[in-house]
Amino acid sequence: MTRVASRQSLAPQVGHEARTPRPDAHSSDVDTVIVLDFGAQYAQLIARRVRESKVRSLILPYDTPFNELLGLRPKGLILSGGPASVYESGAPRCDPRIFSGHVPALGICYGMQLMAHELGGRTSAAGQREYGRTRLFVDDRADLFAGLEARLMCWMSHGDSVVAPPEGFAVLARTDHNPVAAMANRRLQQFGVQFHPEVTHTPWGTQVLQNFLYNVCGCRPQWTMASFIETQVAAIRHTVGAGRAICALSGGVDSAAAAALAHRAIGDQLTCIFVDHGLLRQGEPEQVIQTFRDSFQMPLAHVDARDRFLGRLAGIVEPEEKRRAIGEEFIAVFNEEARKLGRVEFLVQGTLYPDVIESGTRTAARIKTHHNVGGLPAQMQFRLIEPFRELFKDEVREVARHLDLPDEMVWRHPFPGPGLAIRVLGEVSADRLTLARSADAIVVDELRTAGLMRKVWQAFAVLLPVNSVGVMGDARTYGHTVVVRVVTSEDGMTADWARLPDELLERLANRITREVPGITRVAYDITSKPPATIEWE
Repeated sequence: MTRVASRQSLAPQVGHEARTPRPDAHSSDVDTVIVLDFGAQYAQLIARRVRESKVRSLILPYDTPFNELLGLRPKGLILSGGPASVYESGAPRCDPRIFSGHVPALGICYGMQLMAHELGGRTSAAGQREYGRTRLFVDDRADLFAGLEARLMCWMSHGDSVVAPPEGFAVLARTDHNPVAAMANRRLQQFGVQFHPEVTHTPWGTQVLQNFLYNVCGCRPQWTMASFIETQVAAIRHTVGAGRAICALSGGVDSAAAAALAHRAIGDQLTCIFVDHGLLRQGEPEQVIQTFRDSFQMPLAHVDARDRFLGRLAGIVEPEEKRRAIGEEFIAVFNEEARKLGRVEFLVQGTLYPDVIESGTRTAARIKTHHNVGGLPAQMQFRLIEPFRELFKDEVREVARHLDLPDEMVWRHPFPGPGLAIRVLGEVSADRLTLARSADAIVVDELRTAGLMRKVWQAFAVLLPVNSVGVMGDARTYGHTVVVRVVTSEDGMTADWARLPDELLERLANRITREVPGITRVAYDITSKPPATIEWE
């Protein structure tokens, strides 16, 4: 088996705005902290760490007006990192009243630099940039660094530094090359750190965040998946009122949990629609229908749309065009099914945060369009309900367990909405889908036999638009190439390639080339995310 590294073109483009209203902090008496996003791809990791500390978090754009923030009654604000330099023209700025001291604030990386810049300090290009593991010397172990050692290893990723803190700020920590690695104005309850406490490479970073949440903001650790479910059920019930909704059911944990949550909220006002677009894995349509009917007591419409999706994809090679075509066709099918039900105003989707951030937002570049986000048409007859829009996959799995979904659904590997259309690189045809589907089934079977399915994040096969020479039965062959992709991850935002045993890789290669006619070569993708994405298209 050949080992290759995949290459992807990441074209920064601006995606469309989310169409769903953001949550209302008044819907729960649980303490809330707002994360202001300055364009960091991993801003959600900050919110994730806050939620892991059982404090509710919301992510809002960096330029959200201060009065709007106050209306959400936050206990604290966290300013994320970002790619800009605060001293450059056009750099993102937040409402300056954020630094007035009305609400405790913590700036991380760019957020700290902006805090210093806005309050009269000085930020400039660092004499020596700091990337990766960095020694941190803590000179003041109150507040943020309470309970921590004076010498620590942290994770840095910055080209600018705070050269001089604003008046009234004390320096809390430094590094070998950065005299202001953390600062604080205790009177204003304003804090800044140059390192990234949200990443796992800063192993004690959660303690810093919890010191800010509990000791500075006075938050109570009360936000749980149970309270999240309670809040979302109330929100869905309020939004739908006496109306009707349909749910786009794929059989995965995201859409299944969204369906269960919506059904708990509005009961028979919800109808689930399972669209078989012909791009699913081997045996999946039958499995989805059987599992759903065994586990749920709600209306289900099964739509066989295999021919129309395949026809819609004919001649399309470019990945983004595939995603848009599939998203538009899904909506067309939902419109037709909704008309059969009468007046339907709402569409429930299992959209997750990684779908949103990769599709592009006002503060994050588009990596690739997800069919259920950027792939949707600009005008729809439905209003979207997306209860998991701010959650990661593992958090949705926890919701699913609380909703008593079956294990085979809870632990199903993530599968893209466009399905095999984006695992068949190049033009999609029935024959090429059969090759990809057969190879994928072998990958899943072998990992399940090896007891690895619950230990890896995703495992699948990709069919390349590349033929290569082979030898079978002493004769020359010229067949297709398949790449096996197996990754480990916690949340899908970052991923590493799985170090599978050599004997397992050998079995995969042997079985695929032996059992799938037309495949001559198998390669194994050893690229992490970033620089690649998990999917190839």
